[in-house]
Amino acid sequence: MVRTLHILERINVCDMNGMLKEGSFKDKTIIVTGGGTGLGRSMGEYLLELGANLVITSRKMEVLEQSAEEMMKESGGEVLPVPCDIRNYNEIENVIREAENKFGRIDGVLNNAAGNFISPTERLSHRAFDIVIDIVLRGTSNFTLATGKNWIEKKQPGVFLNIVTTYAWTGSGYVVPSACAKAGVLAMTRSLAVEWSKYNIRSNAIAPGPFPTEGAWKRLFPGEVAEKIDPLKRIPLKRFGEHQELANLAAYLMSDYAAYINGEVVTIDGGEWLQGAGEFNGLEAIPAEMWDIMEKMRSKKQG
Repeated sequence: MVRTLHILERINVCDMNGMLKEGSFKDKTIIVTGGGTGLGRSMGEYLLELGANLVITSRKMEVLEQSAEEMMKESGGEVLPVPCDIRNYNEIENVIREAENKFGRIDGVLNNAAGNFISPTERLSHRAFDIVIDIVLRGTSNFTLATGKNWIEKKQPGVFLNIVTTYAWTGSGYVVPSACAKAGVLAMTRSLAVEWSKYNIRSNAIAPGPFPTEGAWKRLFPGEVAEKIDPLKRIPLKRFGEHQELANLAAYLMSDYAAYINGEVVTIDGGEWLQGAGEFNGLEAIPAEMWDIMEKMRSKKQG
């Protein structure tokens, strides 16, 4: 626990401000799934700050209501909390209906809700595997299909932004259900970017690296796990991401400023996945003195 808290203490390294101009989302309505907590809330708060009408969804209404109240008090904007299990298509249609009743129309969907198990795959039950696939892939595809059909029927433009991961294309052990599901979301993002562009519907994705939130990181790195695995060591920039950095990118990709970006996945991870991908990147651990010795040995051999 001490180690986990130490990791969390290193999150904020600078004062990060919003990058878009005030009113960039004026009169626009954005739905954020998983919008009551964590990164979903951080991205939603910035969209709200930029003038958006915000709809936040998750399964726990009490969490949504508390978050909505706090966000409106802070920003003065409008937040509509609607409970929804994104695995249930009917509940998604209800979110769309309530959002339109409240704000008139929907302009964008930020598919952020997810679920994961960190575990050796052979320890997972088929039910655990199903849960992750259902939330991440089926939930995202449900929300995308329901909203996309709504926009197409009304001849209305729209934008999807899907949160994926870098292991959507590299794969990763110990998170196999999530890797499978996120890969599917990424494929859907790129496919619909082509198919639905004729309806003026854009689809993009973000692959975030480590952006710690207290609750999630305590679950991912409890006790001795945090002692053995320091995620900071895998990041070339030697720091974690700040929530505002992710919020800036999300807002940009959903805004009219990014109207020509379609079918793209933007990685924001401080170089983490490239660090792991490079065969010799681990040589960073070699001290200067050892490089000197190796150079002398090489010179002697060549001589």
